[in-house]
Amino acid sequence: MPVPSLLQYELIWIEGLNRGDVSVADDVFLPDCIFHVTGVPEPIRGVGPWKEFIAGFLLAFPDLHLTVERQVIEGDSVAFHWRGTGTHTGPLGPVPATGKKMAIEGLIIDRLVDGKVQERWEQFDQSLMLHQLGLA
Repeated sequence: MPVPSLLQYELIWIEGLNRGDVSVADDVFLPDCIFHVTGVPEPIRGVGPWKEFIAGFLLAFPDLHLTVERQVIEGDSVAFHWRGTGTHTGPLGPVPATGKKMAIEGLIIDRLVDGKVQERWEQFDQSLMLHQLGLA
């Protein structure tokens, strides 16, 4: 069951992603935010590159739907357990669409400054996603 009382910034982000709108990142992340994503060799630095990264994922899964299952707040840090579903109908980097559905889970830890994300650590089960798409 989705968490009913998400912090405002995460609610804006999840609702934006579920609409396919990465522009809401400007309302949620500080311009110089740093993003650490498992499987991405170097941190993504800045909201512009982050929006490009997420737009590529939304191109591959235009029907992406995310829910937050759990939220834990401690000081200036917020942790989320999320679930996502989508259908691979667009290219995922060099990989053409498979038309297959995927369902994954992930964890996020955000460090906030004045209600916006200054730094994000994100992990999700990429190997399960690739397996579901028939790519692994």
